Amino acid sequence: MMDKTVKRGTRTGFTTGACAAAAARAAALGLVEGTVPAEIESLLPNGDRVRFVVHDGRCEGEGTGRSAHAMVVKFAGDDPDCTDGAHLTADVQVDAARPGVVTLHGGFGVGTVTMAGLGLEVGGPAINPVPRANIEVNVREVAAGLLDEVGLSVTISVPQGVEMAKKTLNARLGILGGISILGTTGIVKPYSTSAYRASVVQGVQVAATLGHGVVVLTTGGRTEQFAMRERPALPAACFVQMGDFLRYALDEAVAQGLREVVIGGMVGKLTKIAQGETITHANRAEVDTGLLAELAAGIGAPLDECAAIAAAETARFAAERMEALGLLNEFHAALAQKVVATLTAPERYGLRFHLQVLVCDFEGRKIAEASSAR
Repeated sequence: MMDKTVKRGTRTGFTTGACAAAAARAAALGLVEGTVPAEIESLLPNGDRVRFVVHDGRCEGEGTGRSAHAMVVKFAGDDPDCTDGAHLTADVQVDAARPGVVTLHGGFGVGTVTMAGLGLEVGGPAINPVPRANIEVNVREVAAGLLDEVGLSVTISVPQGVEMAKKTLNARLGILGGISILGTTGIVKPYSTSAYRASVVQGVQVAATLGHGVVVLTTGGRTEQFAMRERPALPAACFVQMGDFLRYALDEAVAQGLREVVIGGMVGKLTKIAQGETITHANRAEVDTGLLAELAAGIGAPLDECAAIAAAETARFAAERMEALGLLNEFHAALAQKVVATLTAPERYGLRFHLQVLVCDFEGRKIAEASSAR
């Protein structure tokens, strides 16, 4: 998968979970054989077996004090992943008191869970369930005989994890002190954004545990700051930067039984939602400027202006023309109401939750809002 003949932009990589499992497997094999291998074939969660280069392998101690150390460098392929190059490190130590038991711990650079709602034990390491299982399976495969006699304690650490975590949403989710060990298949596809999508779902889950019955979904940092000013009584964990993943956020809000959903956004993303797109990435669908022209006509904009909006390429053009005509607030109010009508249609989410849509301009100032019936 790291073949240099593969065209750049299409190379796949490996998750933090897959790399941690490979390092743990190599260290466990070191305990069995006395030497940590320079390469290891590791089992991925999807059933594939892949070879990883092992760094810094060493064995230390004797008898019940034996331990082994191994590290695998994460390769994210062509995915824009802030954990690319992370050193997934495993230290495996003999645990003579618990034969047959594999215990998993988080070391330096692996986040600690401090809030409920993630499906992980509060106070424990931020190692998700699939990587946990994958690490244990790999350790048991190579150390089955040893586990007949002793237990094994596996500690996963990431030396750069504290700094890398600053580029993630971990702190908002209550994961402090490092990155999360993630992955459901073991494979990272280029620009799949699967990790971000998973963090959006986790964010909604955390919001659901806080007792306010509401989650505020925003499209980015600017709209989040705007929404926080509009709902100052809510704690930060109620606000989730959903990016382009509205569908996953709303589905999880329904699954968690949240009574209220607030969406904060600007004209471009809101137009895509109004036209029925719940994955709003630029590559998924073009902005329906014809819809914007209809909204403009509905608030009394001149026909020539409506025609120009329909012929334009961007939603921002419509907003600028409405501002020039003194119809900015009316236009955005109509857009917000269209978003409400689209998402609360019976074939979509109906009245499963009360929906409020907040609209701001490109400087983060409030322009309009709309709400569904309670």
